[in-house]
Amino acid sequence: MFELILQAIYSGLLSGGLYAMVGLGLALVFGTMKVINLAHGETVLLAAYIAYMMETSFGVNPVASIPIALIIVCTTSVIVYFLINRIRGNRELNSLILTFGIGIILTNLVMMIWTPDVQGTQSTWLQDAIIMGPLYAMNSELGAFVVSLVLVIVLWQWLRRSWYGRALRAVSSDRDAAKLMGINPQRTEIISFVIAGILATFAGVAIYCSSVIEPSLGHHLTVKAFIITVLAGIGSIPGVLLGSILLGLCESLTTTLYSSALQNLAGMTLFLLVLLVLPNGLFGSSRRRG
Repeated sequence: MFELILQAIYSGLLSGGLYAMVGLGLALVFGTMKVINLAHGETVLLAAYIAYMMETSFGVNPVASIPIALIIVCTTSVIVYFLINRIRGNRELNSLILTFGIGIILTNLVMMIWTPDVQGTQSTWLQDAIIMGPLYAMNSELGAFVVSLVLVIVLWQWLRRSWYGRALRAVSSDRDAAKLMGINPQRTEIISFVIAGILATFAGVAIYCSSVIEPSLGHHLTVKAFIITVLAGIGSIPGVLLGSILLGLCESLTTTLYSSALQNLAGMTLFLLVLLVLPNGLFGSSRRRG
């Protein structure tokens, strides 16, 4: 029983790393524009299906499809930004409706192009297991976790040290004051969507390499990303990582100790508990933890 729980914790940590890549993009856009991009999960799914197409149609390793996926997904993210930017009144609510509709369009495009069947990678190396004592995981899972940690650290340092990173934080804090300091908010917001597209690309390829994909997956990824954003609190990159790991652990332990049917319910319960106890999230600006 002890080894089973240990394995569940290990799997939860690896899943949390993957969720961090999904959640970071949504959290970044939300922090910059105060807009919840409900099509974010579908952009992650788009990257996953590009990796699938490159593997099945051209025999390319899914990891090698990242450059092409980056171009397509980042272009899609920028198009979503320009559509949102055309909204003049009540942007928060209207952007929800707009991005929800974009998500539905992307889901249906995926079904039309690649069929609604469940797909997974055929690479044996990606599916091979790495065994460390009583713990085991696929090469793809461990690789995705390492890449996620690297991306979190790079993004965190970029936001802290680079000029555009500080500009993005300034726009997030006070858009009008940032304009007075010579910062172009529109350019900064475009950068945030491009970075969200980059994170979505790596997340989508990692999901395809380590799991199975289907068109309905995009909606579930958006929900998980939103839960992570709330868990983290606005403006906290380490909080996104911690929230992702908490969500991964919660789902993994629920699946192992109870039933896989309760996995999504466990995540929503964690989400509601944090809203009740810490409305600003674990690392929210008014109740910063750490």
